[in-house]
Amino acid sequence: MTLLKRKSIEAVASRRPARGIRTRGERPGQDEKRMTPRFAPVTFSEMDGVRYLHFGTEWVQGAMRLRKPDAIELEYAQQMMAWLLFLSPSAPDFHVAQLGLGAAALTKFSHRHFARARVTAVELNPAVIIAGRSMFGLREDDARLSVREQDAWDYVMDATSTESVDALQVDLYDATARGPVLDTTAFYRACRRTLKSPGVMTINLFGDHDSFPKNIERICDAFDNRVLVFPEVHDGNVIALAFNGPPIDVSWETLEARADVVEQATGLPARDWVNKLRAANARQEAKLVI
Repeated sequence: MTLLKRKSIEAVASRRPARGIRTRGERPGQDEKRMTPRFAPVTFSEMDGVRYLHFGTEWVQGAMRLRKPDAIELEYAQQMMAWLLFLSPSAPDFHVAQLGLGAAALTKFSHRHFARARVTAVELNPAVIIAGRSMFGLREDDARLSVREQDAWDYVMDATSTESVDALQVDLYDATARGPVLDTTAFYRACRRTLKSPGVMTINLFGDHDSFPKNIERICDAFDNRVLVFPEVHDGNVIALAFNGPPIDVSWETLEARADVVEQATGLPARDWVNKLRAANARQEAKLVI
Protein backbone atom coordinates (compact mmCIF):
# COMPACT_ATOMS: atom_id res chain seq x y z
CA MET A 1 0.00 0.00 0.00
CA THR A 2 1.38 3.38 -0.97
CA LEU A 3 1.61 5.76 1.95
CA LEU A 4 0.19 9.21 1.31
CA LYS A 5 2.09 12.01 3.02
CA ARG A 6 -0.29 14.79 2.02
CA LYS A 7 -1.26 17.21 4.75
CA SER A 8 1.37 16.01 7.20
CA ILE A 9 -0.14 16.91 10.55
CA GLU A 10 0.26 15.97 14.19
CA ALA A 11 -3.17 16.32 15.67
CA VAL A 12 -5.92 15.80 18.16
CA ALA A 13 -8.04 12.89 16.96
CA SER A 14 -11.52 14.19 17.70
CA ARG A 15 -13.82 16.61 15.94
CA ARG A 16 -15.54 18.91 18.41
CA PRO A 17 -17.76 22.00 18.09
CA ALA A 18 -15.78 25.22 17.70
CA ARG A 19 -15.44 27.08 20.97
CA GLY A 20 -16.64 30.62 21.43
CA ILE A 21 -18.58 33.07 19.26
CA ARG A 22 -17.03 34.05 15.96
CA THR A 23 -17.43 37.82 16.22
CA ARG A 24 -14.95 40.56 16.95
CA GLY A 25 -16.78 41.38 20.17
CA GLU A 26 -16.73 37.88 21.56
CA ARG A 27 -15.89 37.22 25.19
CA PRO A 28 -13.07 34.67 25.48
CA GLY A 29 -14.77 32.96 28.41
CA GLN A 30 -17.84 31.94 26.44
CA ASP A 31 -18.16 28.27 25.60
CA GLU A 32 -20.65 26.34 23.50
CA LYS A 33 -22.33 23.11 24.56
CA ARG A 34 -19.89 20.25 24.17
CA MET A 35 -20.23 16.89 22.58
CA THR A 36 -18.66 13.69 23.86
CA PRO A 37 -15.38 13.25 21.96
CA ARG A 38 -15.40 10.63 19.24
CA PHE A 39 -11.94 9.34 18.52
CA ALA A 40 -10.78 7.77 15.29
CA PRO A 41 -8.64 4.63 15.60
CA VAL A 42 -4.93 5.18 16.10
CA THR A 43 -2.99 3.27 13.42
CA PHE A 44 0.59 3.05 12.17
CA SER A 45 2.63 2.39 9.05
CA GLU A 46 6.33 2.23 8.21
CA MET A 47 8.24 3.03 5.04
CA ASP A 48 11.96 3.53 4.34
CA GLY A 49 12.88 3.57 8.01
CA VAL A 50 10.17 6.05 9.06
CA ARG A 51 7.23 5.18 11.29
CA TYR A 52 4.02 7.14 10.69
CA LEU A 53 1.02 7.84 12.88
CA HIS A 54 -2.49 7.81 11.39
CA PHE A 55 -5.99 8.19 12.75
CA GLY A 56 -7.58 5.43 10.71
CA THR A 57 -6.99 7.15 7.34
CA GLU A 58 -4.10 7.67 4.92
CA TRP A 59 -3.45 11.13 6.35
CA VAL A 60 -0.12 11.35 8.18
CA GLN A 61 -0.47 12.74 11.70
CA GLY A 62 3.20 12.48 12.67
CA ALA A 63 6.43 10.67 11.87
CA MET A 64 9.60 9.33 13.47
CA ARG A 65 12.76 8.10 11.76
CA LEU A 66 13.57 4.89 13.61
CA ARG A 67 17.31 5.52 13.64
CA LYS A 68 16.82 9.09 14.95
CA PRO A 69 13.84 8.86 17.31
CA ASP A 70 14.35 12.27 18.91
CA ALA A 71 14.82 14.15 15.64
CA ILE A 72 12.02 16.07 13.90
CA GLU A 73 11.38 14.31 10.59
CA LEU A 74 8.84 16.53 8.81
CA GLU A 75 9.73 19.99 7.47
CA TYR A 76 6.57 21.67 8.70
CA ALA A 77 7.22 20.33 12.22
CA GLN A 78 10.77 21.67 12.09
CA GLN A 79 9.34 25.10 11.25
CA MET A 80 7.14 24.88 14.34
CA MET A 81 10.42 25.38 16.25
CA ALA A 82 11.13 28.74 14.55
CA TRP A 83 10.41 30.55 17.80
CA LEU A 84 14.04 29.68 18.54
CA LEU A 85 15.01 32.63 16.34
CA PHE A 86 13.45 34.97 18.93
CA LEU A 87 13.59 33.20 22.30
CA SER A 88 16.31 31.39 24.24
CA PRO A 89 15.19 28.15 25.92
CA SER A 90 18.08 28.49 28.37
CA ALA A 91 16.30 31.36 30.13
CA PRO A 92 15.23 30.64 33.73
CA ASP A 93 11.88 28.83 34.05
CA PHE A 94 11.47 28.62 30.26
CA HIS A 95 8.27 26.78 29.35
CA VAL A 96 7.40 25.12 26.02
CA ALA A 97 3.80 23.95 25.57
CA GLN A 98 2.46 21.78 22.75
CA LEU A 99 -1.27 21.60 21.97
CA GLY A 100 -1.85 18.32 20.11
CA LEU A 101 0.69 15.60 20.79
CA GLY A 102 0.67 13.64 17.51
CA ALA A 103 3.77 11.46 17.28
CA ALA A 104 5.40 13.57 20.02
CA ALA A 105 8.19 14.87 17.78
CA LEU A 106 8.15 18.43 19.13
CA THR A 107 7.71 17.31 22.72
CA LYS A 108 10.59 14.82 22.57
CA PHE A 109 12.86 17.28 20.79
CA SER A 110 12.22 20.05 23.31
CA HIS A 111 12.72 17.73 26.27
CA ARG A 112 16.02 16.43 24.91
CA HIS A 113 17.60 19.66 23.66
CA PHE A 114 16.43 22.25 26.19
CA ALA A 115 17.84 20.91 29.43
CA ARG A 116 16.57 23.76 31.60
CA ALA A 117 13.10 24.08 30.08
CA ARG A 118 9.79 22.71 31.27
CA VAL A 119 7.88 20.93 28.52
CA THR A 120 4.10 20.43 28.57
CA ALA A 121 2.06 18.50 25.99
CA VAL A 122 -1.74 18.66 25.95
CA GLU A 123 -3.62 15.84 24.20
CA LEU A 124 -7.31 14.94 24.46
CA ASN A 125 -7.14 11.38 23.11
CA PRO A 126 -5.61 8.93 25.64
CA ALA A 127 -4.79 6.48 22.83
CA VAL A 128 -2.49 9.06 21.24
CA ILE A 129 -0.58 9.42 24.50
CA ILE A 130 -0.26 5.63 24.76
CA ALA A 131 0.94 5.47 21.15
CA GLY A 132 3.50 8.20 21.82
CA ARG A 133 5.01 6.19 24.64
CA SER A 134 4.74 2.72 23.12
CA MET A 135 5.49 3.45 19.45
CA PHE A 136 7.28 6.81 19.26
CA GLY A 137 9.69 6.84 22.21
CA LEU A 138 7.96 9.44 24.34
CA ARG A 139 9.41 9.29 27.84
CA GLU A 140 7.44 9.07 31.04
CA ASP A 141 6.76 12.34 32.85
CA ASP A 142 9.56 13.71 34.99
CA ALA A 143 10.44 16.96 36.73
CA ARG A 144 10.55 18.80 33.40
CA LEU A 145 8.07 16.85 31.25
CA SER A 146 4.29 16.81 31.71
CA VAL A 147 1.94 15.12 29.24
CA ARG A 148 -1.64 16.05 30.08
CA GLU A 149 -4.80 14.27 28.92
CA GLN A 150 -6.82 17.44 28.49
CA ASP A 151 -8.75 19.48 25.96
CA ALA A 152 -6.56 22.26 24.53
CA TRP A 153 -9.45 24.70 25.01
CA ASP A 154 -9.55 23.93 28.73
CA TYR A 155 -5.79 24.33 28.99
CA VAL A 156 -5.66 27.80 27.46
CA MET A 157 -8.79 28.94 29.34
CA ASP A 158 -7.44 27.81 32.73
CA ALA A 159 -6.39 30.81 34.81
CA THR A 160 -3.25 28.97 35.93
CA SER A 161 -2.04 28.97 32.31
CA THR A 162 -2.10 32.76 32.03
CA GLU A 163 1.33 34.17 31.18
CA SER A 164 2.94 30.80 31.89
CA VAL A 165 4.28 29.81 28.45
CA ASP A 166 7.22 31.16 26.49
CA ALA A 167 6.75 29.10 23.30
CA LEU A 168 3.29 27.74 22.42
CA GLN A 169 3.11 25.20 19.56
CA VAL A 170 -0.42 24.59 18.23
CA ASP A 171 -1.19 21.65 15.92
CA LEU A 172 -4.84 20.69 16.37
CA TYR A 173 -6.44 18.73 13.55
CA ASP A 174 -8.97 15.94 13.24
CA ALA A 175 -8.45 12.65 11.41
CA THR A 176 -9.68 13.94 8.06
CA ALA A 177 -7.65 17.18 8.03
CA ARG A 178 -10.63 19.48 7.56
CA GLY A 179 -8.93 22.38 9.31
CA PRO A 180 -8.05 23.16 12.94
CA VAL A 181 -10.59 21.88 15.45
CA LEU A 182 -10.13 25.05 17.50
CA ASP A 183 -10.12 28.14 15.29
CA THR A 184 -12.13 30.97 16.85
CA THR A 185 -10.79 34.38 17.76
CA ALA A 186 -11.63 33.52 21.36
CA PHE A 187 -9.31 30.52 21.21
CA TYR A 188 -6.46 32.51 19.70
CA ARG A 189 -6.90 35.28 22.26
CA ALA A 190 -6.76 32.67 24.99
CA CYS A 191 -3.55 31.32 23.41
CA ARG A 192 -2.10 34.80 23.58
CA ARG A 193 -3.02 35.11 27.25
CA THR A 194 -0.98 31.99 28.03
CA LEU A 195 2.14 33.64 26.63
CA LYS A 196 4.71 35.50 28.64
CA SER A 197 6.18 38.77 27.37
CA PRO A 198 7.98 38.15 25.13
CA GLY A 199 6.35 34.97 23.88
CA VAL A 200 5.72 33.28 20.54
CA MET A 201 2.98 31.00 19.24
CA THR A 202 3.63 28.78 16.22
CA ILE A 203 0.67 27.14 14.53
CA ASN A 204 0.13 24.66 11.72
CA LEU A 205 -2.41 25.78 9.09
CA PHE A 206 -3.44 24.62 5.60
CA GLY A 207 -2.60 27.15 2.92
CA ASP A 208 -4.79 25.54 0.24
CA HIS A 209 -7.83 24.95 2.48
CA ASP A 210 -10.75 27.34 2.96
CA SER A 211 -9.93 27.38 6.67
CA PHE A 212 -6.70 29.29 6.01
CA PRO A 213 -7.87 32.89 5.38
CA LYS A 214 -10.30 32.89 8.30
CA ASN A 215 -7.64 31.46 10.62
CA ILE A 216 -5.06 34.03 9.58
CA GLU A 217 -7.62 36.81 10.05
CA ARG A 218 -8.52 35.57 13.53
CA ILE A 219 -4.90 35.10 14.58
CA CYS A 220 -4.08 38.60 13.33
CA ASP A 221 -7.06 39.95 15.27
CA ALA A 222 -5.97 38.19 18.45
CA PHE A 223 -2.29 39.19 18.09
CA ASP A 224 -2.73 42.77 16.78
CA ASN A 225 -1.43 41.79 13.32
CA ARG A 226 1.91 40.68 14.72
CA VAL A 227 1.99 37.55 12.56
CA LEU A 228 4.52 36.05 10.14
CA VAL A 229 4.01 33.09 7.80
CA PHE A 230 6.29 30.57 6.13
CA PRO A 231 5.81 29.57 2.50
CA GLU A 232 3.66 26.49 2.01
CA VAL A 233 5.39 23.11 2.44
CA HIS A 234 4.38 19.49 1.79
CA ASP A 235 0.93 19.57 0.21
CA GLY A 236 -0.42 22.64 1.92
CA ASN A 237 1.00 23.07 5.42
CA VAL A 238 1.69 26.70 6.31
CA ILE A 239 3.32 27.55 9.63
CA ALA A 240 2.48 30.92 11.15
CA LEU A 241 4.24 32.72 14.00
CA ALA A 242 2.38 35.13 16.27
CA PHE A 243 4.15 37.41 18.74
CA ASN A 244 3.31 38.70 22.21
CA GLY A 245 5.31 41.31 24.08
CA PRO A 246 7.59 44.16 23.03
CA PRO A 247 7.86 45.15 19.34
CA ILE A 248 10.58 43.43 17.34
CA ASP A 249 12.90 45.58 15.21
CA VAL A 250 15.87 43.51 14.07
CA SER A 251 18.05 43.21 11.00
CA TRP A 252 17.96 40.05 8.93
CA GLU A 253 21.71 39.80 9.45
CA THR A 254 21.15 39.60 13.21
CA LEU A 255 18.56 36.89 12.68
CA GLU A 256 20.99 35.01 10.43
CA ALA A 257 23.59 35.12 13.20
CA ARG A 258 21.00 33.79 15.64
CA ALA A 259 20.10 31.09 13.13
CA ASP A 260 23.71 29.93 13.05
CA VAL A 261 23.60 29.48 16.83
CA VAL A 262 20.33 27.54 16.61
CA GLU A 263 21.67 25.28 13.85
CA GLN A 264 24.82 24.46 15.78
CA ALA A 265 22.89 23.70 18.95
CA THR A 266 19.99 21.72 17.48
CA GLY A 267 20.75 20.70 13.90
CA LEU A 268 17.54 22.37 12.73
CA PRO A 269 17.62 24.30 9.40
CA ALA A 270 17.33 27.72 11.03
CA ARG A 271 19.11 29.69 8.28
CA ASP A 272 16.55 28.35 5.83
CA TRP A 273 13.82 29.63 8.16
CA VAL A 274 15.27 33.14 7.99
CA ASN A 275 15.45 33.07 4.19
CA LYS A 276 11.89 31.83 3.86
CA LEU A 277 10.43 34.28 6.36
CA ARG A 278 12.17 37.14 4.61
CA ALA A 279 10.82 36.04 1.22
CA ALA A 280 7.27 35.26 2.32
CA ASN A 281 6.33 38.37 4.31
CA ALA A 282 5.59 41.68 2.63
CA ARG A 283 7.29 44.92 3.67
CA GLN A 284 9.97 43.08 5.61
CA GLU A 285 12.67 43.13 2.96
CA ALA A 286 15.13 45.47 4.69
CA LYS A 287 14.65 44.28 8.26
CA LEU A 288 12.08 42.54 10.42
CA VAL A 289 9.75 44.99 12.15
CA ILE A 290 6.73 43.48 13.84
